[in-house]
Amino acid sequence: MIIQTTFDFDMMFSNARDAFAEEMTAMAEEGYDFAFTYSDNVAPSSAAGKFINKYPERCFNFGIAEQNQVAASAGIALSGQIVFAQVFGPFLPLRAADMIHTDVCYNDLPVRLIGTHSGVTAGGGPTHNNIADLALYRAIPNLTVIVPADAGQCIKAVRESIAYSGPMVIRIARGDEPNVYASQDYDFNIGKAIQIKDGDDISLIGTGSAVYWALMASKALEADGISARVIDMHTIKPLDTEAIKRCADETGGIITIEDHSIYGGLGSAVAEVLCEYGNGTKFARIGMPDEFSVLGDPSEIYHYYGLDQSSIAERAKKLCKLKR
Repeated sequence: MIIQTTFDFDMMFSNARDAFAEEMTAMAEEGYDFAFTYSDNVAPSSAAGKFINKYPERCFNFGIAEQNQVAASAGIALSGQIVFAQVFGPFLPLRAADMIHTDVCYNDLPVRLIGTHSGVTAGGGPTHNNIADLALYRAIPNLTVIVPADAGQCIKAVRESIAYSGPMVIRIARGDEPNVYASQDYDFNIGKAIQIKDGDDISLIGTGSAVYWALMASKALEADGISARVIDMHTIKPLDTEAIKRCADETGGIITIEDHSIYGGLGSAVAEVLCEYGNGTKFARIGMPDEFSVLGDPSEIYHYYGLDQSSIAERAKKLCKLKR
C-alpha cells in the first residue's frame, strides 16, 4: 500500500504524551480494564491529568519515587490487570533498572512502561538526557521495546499493547515532535518495520523522531540523484531482521539514525544482524557519540552531532561513494 507521509509538507507537530493519554481515555470508555501509575511529570491540565480526574479509582501517583512506581506496577499486574506506567524517561532506566529487570520482566508481567522525555528532549541537560536506555532494554529478557515515530503511531502502539503478552516499553519524547505520517491508514504490527519510501541506492533506517529526519534527508538526496529508501524501525525488540536483510541485498548500503547513543541501540542492533548476515553491506551509524551532550535545544543538539537532515544526507553521499 502507498503510505502517506509528511514528505512534501512543512513540519507538522503533535504530542505523543497527550496522544497516549487520550488513547487511554478512549480505551477506558470502550470498557478495557487497566490501571495507570504515574510520577510527578503529569500536570492536571494535561491529557493524562484529565484521565486521572475522570478515572481516579484506577490511577496511582508515586511522585518522584520511580523505583516504587515500577515495583508497584508489577504488583498490580500480578493481580491480573494490564498496567500503563508513565515514567519520566531518564529516571526509568537509570533509577528503576532493577525493578524493570526483576519485578516486571522476570515475572513476565503485562506492564507497559511509557518512558517520556527520551533522547535529548528532556531540556534538563546531560543528567536528564536519556540516551542509554535502549542498550539496557535490549538486554533484558521478555521485554518488548517500541519507539513510535510520531504521536499517531504512539496511539497504534498503545492500542496494540492491549492484546500483546508480556512487558513492554514505549519510548516517547518530551513534547511536540514532527509528524511522519499524514494519514493513520497504514498497518502497524509490533516487530514489523515499515518501508515508508522506496529507494535503490541506500537505506536510511530510523527509529522514533529520527524517522522524520531520515525522510527529510532522503528528499535532499533526490537533488543529487540518490534514491534513498526509508525504513521506520519502530520496534527495536523484537527486531525485524528480514527487513534489514532486504535493505542490505537491495541497496547495498545502510545508515541507522537514532536519538540515542550509537552504542547499544538501533545502530548496534542492525550491525549485529549485518555482521552475522555477512553480505558486505556498507554501513554507518548516526546517533549520540560516547560523551555527555552539550547543552542546548534538541534541534541544536541534533545539528551539532549530525542528526539533522543535511548531516544525514552528507553521510549518505559518502557511504554511496564507498559502494562504487
